[in-house]
This record gives sequence, structure tokens and C-alpha cells, in this order.
Amino acid sequence: MASNQEDVKVYGMMASPFVSRVEIALKLKGVEYKYEVEKSGNFSDTLKKYNPVYKKVPVFVHNDKPISESLVILEYIDETWKQNPILPSDPYKRALARFWTKFIDDKCLSAARKAAFTIDEKEREKSIEETEEAFQLLENELKGKFFGGEDIGIVDIAAIFIAFWFPIVQEATRLNLFTSEKFPKLYKWSQDLSNHPIVKEKLPPRESLLAYFKGRYESLIASK
Repeated sequence: MASNQEDVKVYGMMASPFVSRVEIALKLKGVEYKYEVEKSGNFSDTLKKYNPVYKKVPVFVHNDKPISESLVILEYIDETWKQNPILPSDPYKRALARFWTKFIDDKCLSAARKAAFTIDEKEREKSIEETEEAFQLLENELKGKFFGGEDIGIVDIAAIFIAFWFPIVQEATRLNLFTSEKFPKLYKWSQDLSNHPIVKEKLPPRESLLAYFKGRYESLIASK
């Protein structure tokens, strides 16, 4: 087992759910780390050195070895610190978990962003339909309290955008897409996950995010 005293750093910024993924995993594992704050649009030379391909957060550095992309980082954390595993031990269940984390990034996040921040009405309606279809698939897949069963797993961590960020985004952008009536199981899951003591500790202030997304949406409308 890796020691908690090793040199661990996370380069991130408040508004990023991808950074929160990494912080939640580290907190679940009990791994101490140093948080390096980055500014949107003005990333440090250090971050660009560690992530020269994408030049974005999060960047995870373990004993001066950098790793980029949040899902890759989550798997590295799980393989390095064995306590409180976030991936199933069964190979088939691990494959399914990887499938759903990729589904969340490829289908849910992209559609949800477009639904919230697309000005063209036809495109927005199309994105809303795509988001609802993706959320319905997750609703159908959710069998227990969390996607990981009674404990939080990698799919839950990957879906933190849906649980915490998206309700704020839809309030800021006047959407009525993710509700308890439309997605009762997924909505309850979102409440349970966001209010989990470990997860809650690693989420940014709700009002700060709401103000951020309201400003972004209003600027978008003003530029129309």
C-alpha cells in the first residue's frame, strides 16, 4: 500500500467538476494532498508543463509524476491506494463501471452543456431530448442507493456533474430538465451523493457556482 505521506498535488479550479472527481476520490481513500489553485484562462506554466497535450485541469502529480484526465486519474488513485476501492474487483463489473463512466462523459455531459448553453432554439430542444434520453438510461441502470451499491464508486464520482453541478446550471439557465418527477431514482441519488459527508466537503460553494453560471448565461444571451 502506498504511504499517505507521499508527495501528492492536485492542480485545479473551483468551477470544475472534473477536479472535484479527483478530490472526492482522494478524500474517500484518506490520501493527503496539496491543492494548487489555477485560474481559468490563465493557467500556470507549471500546469502547462505537466499537461502539455490538453493544458487544462485537473492535473494530478504523485511524487513528481504528472497524470491528466480525471477518469485516468481516478483509476490511478484506485490502483495506488488500495483502501476503500472505487472500482469493483470483479472483471465484468469493472468493465461495466468503465463503460458507464465513459457514457457519462461522452453522452451526458456534452448533451447537458448544449442544452443549457445553446442559444438556437432548435439545437437547444434537440440537446434537451438527448440529455433526457441519457439521464433515462442512467435512471434505468441505478439499482441501489449509489451506482456502486451502498458505497460510492467510480460511476458515482464520475457523475458528480449530474448530481451537483447540473441542478445549479439548470437553475441559472432556466431549464426544467432534471426533476424528481422525471427521474425519481436519479434525483434521489443526486441528493444522497451531494449530501454525503465526504463528497459535500469537496464540493464548491453552491451560491458561488450559481452566480458564475448565471453570469455566463446572461453574457451569452446579451451577445445573441
